[in-house]
Amino acid sequence: MKRTIIGCTIASCGVIIVSSIFIAAAIFAPSITSWSGSKLWFAIFGSRQFGNEVVQSLFLSIPFIIGSLMVAAGLLMSVVEYVKGDKNN
Repeated sequence: MKRTIIGCTIASCGVIIVSSIFIAAAIFAPSITSWSGSKLWFAIFGSRQFGNEVVQSLFLSIPFIIGSLMVAAGLLMSVVEYVKGDKNN
């Protein structure tokens, strides 16, 4: 039971991180003047800078990946504990 709560907490924290990054990118996306690919993903991940060109991006790729991994790890922990069940009963 304790690991299930820990897994749910980790997954919830990951969801908060990822959703806050999506909200920040959605707010920032309309102000981007040049991008490649999707405007939302460009706002999150960005691209390399060439010369003196200004790159308009949030560069939140590392926190986004960490948040996604937290969601996956938390859900995995919760599912494993749910499948194992309580052996005392």
